[in-house]
Amino acid sequence: MKPRLTLSLISLALLPLSLQAETHAGFPLQTSPDSGGEGTVQQADTNAYSLPQGNLSMTKRLDFSVGNSFFRNPWVEAPASTDARDGLGPLFNTNSCQGCHIKDGRGHPPGVDEPPVSMFLRLAVPADPEQDADLLRMHGFKPAPVYGSQLQTSSLPAAKPEADLRIEWQPVEETLADGTVVELRKPVYHIDNPNYGPMPEDLLISPRVAPQMIGMGLIEAIPDEQINALADPEDADNDGISGKRNQVWDLATEQTVPGRFGWKSGEPSVRQQSMGAFAGDMGLTSSLKPATDCTPEQECDRFTHGGEPEVSDKVADFVTFYAKSLAVPARRNMDNASVQRGAELFNETGCAACHTPRHTTGEVADRPDLSNQTIWPYTDLLLHDMGHRLADGRSEFLADGYEWRTPPLWGIGLAQVVNQQSGFLHDGRARTPEEAILWHGGEAQPAADSYRQMPADERKALIDFLNSL
Repeated sequence: MKPRLTLSLISLALLPLSLQAETHAGFPLQTSPDSGGEGTVQQADTNAYSLPQGNLSMTKRLDFSVGNSFFRNPWVEAPASTDARDGLGPLFNTNSCQGCHIKDGRGHPPGVDEPPVSMFLRLAVPADPEQDADLLRMHGFKPAPVYGSQLQTSSLPAAKPEADLRIEWQPVEETLADGTVVELRKPVYHIDNPNYGPMPEDLLISPRVAPQMIGMGLIEAIPDEQINALADPEDADNDGISGKRNQVWDLATEQTVPGRFGWKSGEPSVRQQSMGAFAGDMGLTSSLKPATDCTPEQECDRFTHGGEPEVSDKVADFVTFYAKSLAVPARRNMDNASVQRGAELFNETGCAACHTPRHTTGEVADRPDLSNQTIWPYTDLLLHDMGHRLADGRSEFLADGYEWRTPPLWGIGLAQVVNQQSGFLHDGRARTPEEAILWHGGEAQPAADSYRQMPADERKALIDFLNSL
């Protein structure tokens, strides 16, 4: 994969002159451990993802703590004495935000006889572009009849969960150029015991594990023009990289805007992403999302609600503030020779063409901790074709069944410190960063092939670099 030099220079031109040095193969090399700018925290244990921005004021830290309580503590069935956190379900995937985002980190596929708490299936059926135009404009897909847009595998005692999710793992062997054999695992999904009638024959599914939460406020603060400068949907420079922005429906402004969050960039803001999770994952309404994923056939209206809405605007404010304020941990081992060589290989092989190392945030009202920060998230926030092996066949707004948003890599080396079971990629199939690399296809195929051709010491260097992030 050739480095995307033209777009890289455009991105660099948006930075102050003092920050335009230290490049390799046309991409920046990180020289400071402060991946999250001035708010970076020095934490490398199981709580590495759970701290507030290091430069957050003491007053704002109180808001962070309140938001954390609503994020961490379970919601319950209504009516309840804890009326600020009642209204759960009746259909849901988990009863707390922390249940999916374990210690604010990544989720994982369920083990044998384990409920899929931090992973779920998105559902859809094929849509007609003309007949379903309004649905596609506002939702990005056509939900499945009866079962909606998400498979909910839990319920209140008086209700029935939609179905059970079972995963069958098939081994896939990869032989590298030096003869090293790496065993990957391919998931095959089964929906068992549906309780609301048979699943549609043309059902489309998309498995999703919960992503890590760090740095979301910083990512929201990256100006649109920086992201737009990296987009090249028609591959005008013929480098094989054709990243594009998704265009999604903003519930607050009732207009189509660029997407930024979610595995397919299907959400425009942290608040909409958060309220969508309340509605889909926990069956809780908010003023932004006044309806859950329940359909009329499931008769959810017969259950007592926890208020209208169940997540008050005040609680929504606190949770959104919390989600936007989780700090990025500092990089580690940057003086290690193998890590330094790995950083060069990351750029040389073209990984940085999609995992754009550096951005600067803009001005954020009332949030100096997020404003004007030099950050190193290693993402372009664009959609890329990742090949048939990772395809889910399910579109979401402009994202087709082969395309995924480039996920940020900051903090990836601590993912399994925070949660030992953390999986990588959108469905958690990869148990290690190496497995994740080997699953890359499509626009990332040349970079993955370069990894396969590397001698063992260079492969180790690249992984050491990723583990330093």
